[in-house]
Amino acid sequence: MTALEPDNTVQETPAPAEPVVGPMAGDPAMLGLSSFIVGSIALGLGLVGVVPVGVLGAPLAIILAATALGLLLAAVWAAAVGQSAVAAVFGIFGTFWLSYGVLVLGLDHNWFAITVSAVLATVKLFLVAWLVAIIMLTLSTLRLPSAFTAVFVLVDLALLLLLLAFAEASPLGVPSTGLLKTAGYVVLVFAAVGIYLFYDAAQAGTGGKRVPLGPPLIH
Repeated sequence: MTALEPDNTVQETPAPAEPVVGPMAGDPAMLGLSSFIVGSIALGLGLVGVVPVGVLGAPLAIILAATALGLLLAAVWAAAVGQSAVAAVFGIFGTFWLSYGVLVLGLDHNWFAITVSAVLATVKLFLVAWLVAIIMLTLSTLRLPSAFTAVFVLVDLALLLLLLAFAEASPLGVPSTGLLKTAGYVVLVFAAVGIYLFYDAAQAGTGGKRVPLGPPLIH
């Protein structure tokens, strides 16, 4: 065909993309956030004194069967839809709650042959390790909306307060009640922020208007 000849080629209009349905259309945040919220509320209420001080196993039914399991399922779901950052967040928090449950059960039933004199140091080891991990997570997710950063910072603060509570334990190994309660209130605050984030995800998932989550700290 020369430049003077008419172009009779039929231009095909691309077919409209089929709407995505099934698992690939979902938002794992709705499952992950709701799982995170219920465990946080249970732990926070336990720390502020709804159950007697020292009864660490009270929230375990919720933490293991709902929070840890729900977060790990949400992590798998997020990875399946290519949301690697979301999968990492849910996976890290899921393993945190799972390890908390294993720690409490292990100490209560002497699974790990930890002597009574080493229990306090074991708890502090747990808190230091997870404080470092969550601070690492906080710094690596500063490109997310600031509401997410607020949750991570509050988790860091709660872990720090718990560490200080056990660091200031009495000679009998009883942690500081005041610091435990303060940590519990911080836990309830980050549960409240989690509820706000869940509302945003639920609005998007049901065709509603999303709520403001704040600009990221790093662009």
